[in-house]
Amino acid sequence: MSSPALVVFRKELRDTLRDRRTLVAMVVVPLLLFPLLMVGMAKFSQSRAAEARDKTLEIAVADAELGPGGRGSGLAEFLRQEPGFAITEVQDVTGLPEQVRSEALDAALIVPSGYAAALAAHHPAPVQLLHKSSDDFDIPRTRVEQALARFEQKLLDERLRSFGVEPRVLDPIDVQRTDVVSSRELFGKLLGGLLPYMFIIFCFTGGMYPAIDLAAGEKERGTLETLLSSPASRLQIALGKFAVVTLTGFTSALLATVGMYVSVQQGIEGIPPAILSAIQSVLAPGTIALVLALILPLSVFFAAALLMLSLYARSYKEAMSVISPLMIVVVVPAAIALAPGVRLGLVTALVPVLNVSLATREIIAGTAEPLHLALVFASLLLLAAGGMLACARWFSREDIVFRS
Repeated sequence: MSSPALVVFRKELRDTLRDRRTLVAMVVVPLLLFPLLMVGMAKFSQSRAAEARDKTLEIAVADAELGPGGRGSGLAEFLRQEPGFAITEVQDVTGLPEQVRSEALDAALIVPSGYAAALAAHHPAPVQLLHKSSDDFDIPRTRVEQALARFEQKLLDERLRSFGVEPRVLDPIDVQRTDVVSSRELFGKLLGGLLPYMFIIFCFTGGMYPAIDLAAGEKERGTLETLLSSPASRLQIALGKFAVVTLTGFTSALLATVGMYVSVQQGIEGIPPAILSAIQSVLAPGTIALVLALILPLSVFFAAALLMLSLYARSYKEAMSVISPLMIVVVVPAAIALAPGVRLGLVTALVPVLNVSLATREIIAGTAEPLHLALVFASLLLLAAGGMLACARWFSREDIVFRS
């Protein structure tokens, strides 16, 4: 960078760091708010799941086989022996759906007439489960279904023994499962797509506010003309502003990495040791260096696009209205990488944003192929170079710089 461009860079960086919105988007959100959100969401989800698992479930059992001369299905007696269930036997079933819907009951089980006859004929005996899907991970329904599965296994064992058959003979094969996938690869495939999604968002938002202020903001304040009348050339001014926007976007992504590390190390409890070890391996210097090497050219491309749009806008407000919808354009390719079955290949390695997400996931999992990574880097470098060239030419156009 030439000396006039360096002077412009220092001046714009100093002005940018004085802007509170930029500091919030670049530093506060990724470094402080991001860890707090991760820790808070993890702890809240864990507490809700624990509460749903430990809660005593109110369950009504309507057994039509308990009529005159009927022995009943034995379901209510079995569930009373299960921990965490409060069983109420009822006769009238008409009000049960509304009671479950209003959450007066957690679930209801209806044993219809004909249950005993079906069981005696060695046919499947019907049992109706009334439940309401909840936001507690559907743990109440799962707990009831697990209890029903144990009751079914009890009946199956009794039926087999009545035939003189030991239940264990129905399991001729004892499958010994051994998962050969490494914990790092498992973590990378499951969660590796989420991390670059966050990095890309922070990279974009970190450069958005400086780009708007350094072009549309200066145009609105009338200071852009003063800068253009300085000894620095249009290209040097463009490079100085361009470097500031690139730096802020890249720094925001870098601080998001630091925020993730802090949140994992300090706040999230209950992480299995294998997953924690995988996260620590992901945060190894070599892995982080590769990921940041992917983010850097993407930051350059984002800076070029943001600065060009900001320079085209007549005012700060217009720049915000033009640039803000671009978040969707950035989010969609990053979100596609979260879909199952989407892998880094010869085609996806050339798709902007999507290639960064997929490459980061492969790097985290430790399964990245050198050819695919080379294609990703090559496409990103070409994209960054094209963005820099376009941005420099944009600054040389009088109809764009002085558009009002």
